[in-house]
Amino acid sequence: MSKISVEVPDELLADLDEHVGEDGKFVNRSEAIRASVRKMLDVLDEIDERHGRLQDD
Repeated sequence: MSKISVEVPDELLADLDEHVGEDGKFVNRSEAIRASVRKMLDVLDEIDERHGRLQDD
């Protein structure tokens, strides 16, 4: 797994942290960010499909 570095505004990070930890939906920030990226890519694929921009493999 590759490691990346990202600058995130403090307010956005604070919102993310509300969903991380024992009482949150995610074990750690990395898991939360990976889930968010997966969801964003799924949404972008859906948009591309509606506009006929996805290619068949």
